[in-house]
Amino acid sequence: MTSRSANLVLPRPFLKWVGGKGQLLEELRRCVEAARPFRRYHEPFVGGGALFFDLYRNGLLGRAAAYLSDNNPNLIDAYLGVQRDVEGVIARLREHKAKHGETYYYAMRANVPPDPLDRAARVIYLNKTCYNGLFRENSRGEFNVPLGRYRNPAICDEENLRAASAALQRAKIEQRTFSTVLLKAGPGDLVYFDPPYDPVSKTSSFTGYAKGAFGVSEQQALAGVFGQLTALGVKAVLSNSMTPLIRSLYADYTIGQVLASRAVNSRGDRRGKIAEALVRNY
Repeated sequence: MTSRSANLVLPRPFLKWVGGKGQLLEELRRCVEAARPFRRYHEPFVGGGALFFDLYRNGLLGRAAAYLSDNNPNLIDAYLGVQRDVEGVIARLREHKAKHGETYYYAMRANVPPDPLDRAARVIYLNKTCYNGLFRENSRGEFNVPLGRYRNPAICDEENLRAASAALQRAKIEQRTFSTVLLKAGPGDLVYFDPPYDPVSKTSSFTGYAKGAFGVSEQQALAGVFGQLTALGVKAVLSNSMTPLIRSLYADYTIGQVLASRAVNSRGDRRGKIAEALVRNY
């Protein structure tokens, strides 16, 4: 259930997400506008959902249905909880906010509750209070980011959660791998891929947020899916690092360059603007 007041608030991502597309939204919006009209919108690496919420705010989805997916079950738990029972998630986040502290954080990090709404609220709570908003899991699928240093973390943004829930009512949300978009998308659809980025150097090897790395073979498989969608008449857009591998894999398509700041590195002097590629097949 969602509140009537949700329609008066423009939704934003309710999760902080490293690699989120906030800085690229203007360019991505242009790509989407050039692809209109489209029947359905697919986002197989939904992450924080920055582009989906931006398209919703700006009326660029039109009448198109949205298909949001990711292979990370914890992330999908959060989306489904906000979509299906946002008031239940809000109630649980209020409890987290009241109990928040170092001991409580690590207790919540160590335990995954069986109830779906509890799991959804746990993901949001940990995301809002962990170090740097970094969603990361170890090889066993366990969340392993330490507590962040925040005076007053925004654990429960009730208005935005309700607005996000209203936007998500038009979406089909599923846990699945990116290649399954081939079973869902058809001619006249639009697909946006935002995968873990190809590392720009050997020292910047952060290539995944869940168990299982996203390396060269996965990048190659994704490029294969991109090609198959093109052959099917599906419009596709992809963002990634502007590396030799990405330029090679998508040499047959239009590749635009955008500079964006990235702050994954723990050393401030190694953060800064990097070239990102925006690939499209139309």
